[in-house]
Amino acid sequence: MPELPEVEVVRRGLEQWVAGRTVATVEVRHPRAVRRHLEGTDHFVQALTGRTFTAASRRGKYLWLPLAEQDGAPSGRALVAHLGMSGQLLVEKPSAPEETHLRARFTFTDGGRELRFVDQRTFGGLTVEEAPDPDAVPPRLAHIAIDPLDGSFDTAAFAAALRRRRTEVKRALLDQTLIGGVGNIYADESLWRAKLHGTRPTDRLTNAQVADLLDGVRDVLGEALAQGGTSFDSLYVDVNGQSGYFSRFLAVYGQGDRPCPRCGTPIRREPFMNRSSYSCPTCQPRPRARKAPSRG
Repeated sequence: MPELPEVEVVRRGLEQWVAGRTVATVEVRHPRAVRRHLEGTDHFVQALTGRTFTAASRRGKYLWLPLAEQDGAPSGRALVAHLGMSGQLLVEKPSAPEETHLRARFTFTDGGRELRFVDQRTFGGLTVEEAPDPDAVPPRLAHIAIDPLDGSFDTAAFAAALRRRRTEVKRALLDQTLIGGVGNIYADESLWRAKLHGTRPTDRLTNAQVADLLDGVRDVLGEALAQGGTSFDSLYVDVNGQSGYFSRFLAVYGQGDRPCPRCGTPIRREPFMNRSSYSCPTCQPRPRARKAPSRG
């Protein structure tokens, strides 16, 4: 699933190619693409036709484009997109061949490049949400935490909330209500940089460990963003269909049995929530088990 760097790369492409343009037509090719729009496909089309996308914004792994009326006044709504496992928002010439898994198409009044939503596995989706303030997060997305690259991220509040969770640190990193945008790939990479095993209890983290963890998260997200994100196959691309290259720089994720870049120990793969976790047995030792309370 695309994580913060991949979604941010797409947001920047939408800001460049789509923001400021007025929708001429909307074509929904597959009903699952708009299944989260509870008013139905016809209402989805009507809500967007003739409206102008004023910007492209992101919170965690969600994207949204605020809408303006024909007179330029904010419409109080926004197009919200979640890419799911395989969703792509592509900017294509109208003459470009249709993609095999094209789910929705937007043309614009200027006759230029169109916006296409392509989704092989149909886990992603589009919806029009209430957005009373075009400069604020749509209310339905307000529960998603600010990501650590945001200038308003509160480090002290995050550290306190992390310890209160009393869970494993990797599970905490994947909790989008605690920290936005981090998924399985970047959680493993961040934990490796901080020299923490993913099962370490959050309530036992020291101030220095929390600081190292946040440094690791910020560094790996920033580096991945600079490389255009991580692409393991053709399912993640930017709006121009280009892949990201951070997979070439991964230290542990997907590197099972290969030497740790720091100490040379073979990387360990372990099952985790129907997925996999990767870590270095030497750099990231398992935490000691808690002692059982005495029964007197």
